[in-house]
Amino acid sequence: MAIDRRVQEFPIVSKLDPEVYGPPESALTKELLESQIVESVTVEEAMAQRRLFILDYHDVFLPYVHRVRERPETTLYGSRTVFFLTGAGTLSPLAIELARPQSPTRPQWRRAFVHGPDATASWLWKLAKAHVLSHDTGYHQLVSHWLRTHCCVEPYIIAANRQLSRMHPVHRLLHPHFRYTMEINALARESLINADGIIEESFWPGRYAMELSSVAYAATWRFDAEALPEDLVRRGLAVRQEDGERELTIKDYPYANDGLLVWNSIMQWASDYIDFYYKSDEEVACDEEVRAWWEEVRTKGHADKKDAPWWPAVDTRDGLIGVLTTIMWVTSGHHAAVNFGQYHYGGDFPNRPTVMRKNMPVEENKEEVMKKFMEMPEHVLLDTMPSKMQAITIMATLDILSSHSPDEEYMGEHAEPAWLAEPRVKAAFERFAGRMKEIEGIVDERNNDPELRNRCGAGIVPYELLKPFSTPGVTGRGIPNSISI
Repeated sequence: MAIDRRVQEFPIVSKLDPEVYGPPESALTKELLESQIVESVTVEEAMAQRRLFILDYHDVFLPYVHRVRERPETTLYGSRTVFFLTGAGTLSPLAIELARPQSPTRPQWRRAFVHGPDATASWLWKLAKAHVLSHDTGYHQLVSHWLRTHCCVEPYIIAANRQLSRMHPVHRLLHPHFRYTMEINALARESLINADGIIEESFWPGRYAMELSSVAYAATWRFDAEALPEDLVRRGLAVRQEDGERELTIKDYPYANDGLLVWNSIMQWASDYIDFYYKSDEEVACDEEVRAWWEEVRTKGHADKKDAPWWPAVDTRDGLIGVLTTIMWVTSGHHAAVNFGQYHYGGDFPNRPTVMRKNMPVEENKEEVMKKFMEMPEHVLLDTMPSKMQAITIMATLDILSSHSPDEEYMGEHAEPAWLAEPRVKAAFERFAGRMKEIEGIVDERNNDPELRNRCGAGIVPYELLKPFSTPGVTGRGIPNSISI
């Protein structure tokens, strides 16, 4: 269930059972992709040069297509979108594939859409893009946001409260990162992700929303890959060099570039902190509370994955630092990046539709559908988008989710009293706070650099999601310590 990643295998083939879903071959052929690449390179050359990327919602969504279509005014496809990294460092979409699996009464349907030479092809391309954006919006909310931050942080909190004394240094380090998370999750279960709640009523997964999140957890979640550097490597968006350093495959990748600054700052702070309290690896290994905490996280919080080989150990200082850095990153930088820009990017619902209500007009080629499409394609597009009530509900919800409260606690802004009581820990926190302030300036410089075309230029939204500090309200910036909204 790899979603946004670099293409490393071609041809693209489904891993689903062909007896159930139909032929596995993709409509995105070598000839089609090469016809859309403006530079004179083949698919093989583009892959070798690390310039071919894919947004893949085919295998993960195809099993839900027929079930979702049973819902009134809702449709779904499995989709793939392939992008080419241009010489300017920007991603150019080459082609979109939409697919409907076979059923007892109908054969499989799939079609590729590209930038068209005529008006009809151009409008079909617009419609196909809208479908893909709705797929991305649903996955973002249920997996990247709810699952990977809100949901998967709960075991860390519960185990910490059970196994770590409130005076334990690890508890004191993590406590600011757990503020209000259980409360906001309880509220979400009451009115956001509950049965017939906002997500089910206004997002295409409907009643299958939590099932989809659970399936994604089983197929994709692993603790070690929640670390930002490892996540980038796993998706092919960074390559590990011989010296152990990681090279980004997209040089101007704002989330990765800014995120790594934050990640490294968190790791340095965690390292300084742990090195003060533990003078050797043996002291970490002999800490019964830390061992019990991590054992509960693994065996009770994630019982179905407890025997997986990728769980890191916490019997050394480096091991403990890595685990703490990952948890602190997920609760701060990761959550900030996927949450506080939601209104900026999705408040205008045509930019991020949460549901598509009509099939592509060419799926069945019905005469009356095609006639309306040919005469009024803009009306067909608007009729396919969310209803007025769905759009209003989502706009209001995203406005709330993207808001910072007046008492927000940002990374590096407030020191815990226990940290201030120890001069070396206080000094380490002050260095961390200083680095976070430096990141503010670095982000501003990057957003004003005309060479960075993914974050600077006419019509380009500056990337500020990982600027550490913010004022109250909907600002599209700021990294709070915890998941509190």
